[in-house]
Amino acid sequence: MRIECIAVGTELLTTRRLDTNSVWLGERLAALGLGFHRKTAVGDDRQDLEALFREALTRSELIVITGGLGPTFDDFTKECFAQILGAELREDARSREDMLAFYAARKRVPAASNFKQALIPVGAEALPNPVGTAPGVWWEGPSGHPGVRIVMLPGVPREMKRMWETQVEPRLRALAGRPVHTLRLVVAGVPESTLDERIRPVRERHAHLEWTILASLTQVELLVRGPDAAALDVARADLEAVLGEDLACAGEGDLEDAVLDDLRARGETLAAAESVTGGLLAARITAIPGASEVFAGGATVYTSPAKAALAGLEPASLAAQGTVSEATTRALAEGIRVKLGATWGLGLTGNAGPTAESGEPVGSVFIALAGPEGTVAQHFNVPGDRADVRLRSVGWALDLLRRALRNG
Repeated sequence: MRIECIAVGTELLTTRRLDTNSVWLGERLAALGLGFHRKTAVGDDRQDLEALFREALTRSELIVITGGLGPTFDDFTKECFAQILGAELREDARSREDMLAFYAARKRVPAASNFKQALIPVGAEALPNPVGTAPGVWWEGPSGHPGVRIVMLPGVPREMKRMWETQVEPRLRALAGRPVHTLRLVVAGVPESTLDERIRPVRERHAHLEWTILASLTQVELLVRGPDAAALDVARADLEAVLGEDLACAGEGDLEDAVLDDLRARGETLAAAESVTGGLLAARITAIPGASEVFAGGATVYTSPAKAALAGLEPASLAAQGTVSEATTRALAEGIRVKLGATWGLGLTGNAGPTAESGEPVGSVFIALAGPEGTVAQHFNVPGDRADVRLRSVGWALDLLRRALRNG
């Protein structure tokens, strides 16, 4: 089945808002053995929408549209498709009732413009929205296009996801046939090119499976898909033998999940003193539910006074060693560990740029890990711009801790 995704909204063409809906939908389709052959973002322009919709009708069997179903003047996804297909828009009684109930439950009255959301093309089916006011649309075999299915969903991710899971996915599951199983492995401390070379013999041995490598600034994901779960189990065993300690975790988690799981299993805790990363490491960890069981806390020690007050560093030592140095970073890791009574302490200093400071070039980063048996430190020359340096530093700090927890 050739499936196309169209994300509607001028905001998606700027840097202020990303189209995350299509990424999530792609993952859900993959579990059904399906996938997009094309994804497009388009602004709120009638001519552009109509031209894109006409093209999609000629090349895709399932068209999934997100956005443009709201009550405002720039929401006209349904109107454009109805005009192209020569269908009238009529009010759907259930959609109107659901909308009135939604507002009544909140002791509010809908504006007149809200009622246009209840208009559905003749021949299409309204998809109820249990968490919003905009119903979706399921349109199967519209006039002149008997082999085409059209799905329209709100652009609000919370609404779109609920409607997809409960109303769209069950319909597609019946069409998709046998589902595809997916193996996901997270690898840390290894560049994607190196990983590609290392797993090549395994890929060649299991050439009947679909392989994908996805790299980010903090980890590399390896995705393996196939119709047979047993075949994936064999591939996983082969990969584990090749990857060794570089394999951080398997399944849905990421590097930070692996670290928290290892800390929890050992009954140990972590504290962090962050300078160059400005709290990014703590944010990654605390984004995970239950992190408070093992994360004692952290401090953003961005200035010399903060390093002295929050991590216990002596001003004289700071002046002598410099704010970006191995000695200072070790002292941060040890100081925050003692201050918060944690099993482990992480310290991070560096120069993220854009100009050289503290005698260290841009990209120079020190990471220290203090634990029950002492302190270790590493020095990295991190490539990339300011954002890259900070994110890579978080990944390397987490990986340093992960390896210590597993291997000493």
